[in-house]
Amino acid sequence: MKAMEKQAVTHHTYVIERSYPTTPERVFAAFSDPAKKRRWYAAGGSSSDVEEFEMDFRVGGNERTLRRFKAGSPFPGIALINHTNYQDIVPNQRVVVAYTMTLGEKRISASLATFEISRTEAGSVNKAGGVFWKTWPPIWRAHETSGAIEKAVAHVWPKSKHRPGFPCPRRSHPSSDGGKA
Repeated sequence: MKAMEKQAVTHHTYVIERSYPTTPERVFAAFSDPAKKRRWYAAGGSSSDVEEFEMDFRVGGNERTLRRFKAGSPFPGIALINHTNYQDIVPNQRVVVAYTMTLGEKRISASLATFEISRTEAGSVNKAGGVFWKTWPPIWRAHETSGAIEKAVAHVWPKSKHRPGFPCPRRSHPSSDGGKA
């Protein structure tokens, strides 16, 4: 039997806020409709192919995405699995998820995220906040979440001037303890 590998744990909290000239209903549909979400979240990319995507959008329901990295990527042939459980859903207002990411056989993160959607005079505001732990650097988790929001909005509002890019997030508020709690 192998000795247990000691892993560092990093705690981090962040908030990403974006405003878009579209309705909360359209933003919510991008998160709640499996066909729409697959187009922006589980589409293949330049470094990986999506092999599986399942989504049961209801409180207690699960979502699972399996990507396999392509040749030429940092992890050729390795699977990246996202497993999500829906904790709370308020139509057109909020989605709360708990999710894990596994790279190959190694769990690299576990997170709790809240996506809030509210109506404004200009359209809608989407806020995403998360709590993260494990071995993945916190700024990467915030960057990945920011990129996911941008992909969803590009799907809902194709003329958006906001596109994924680094540095992300545009507005991030780390936890008051510097992410060391």
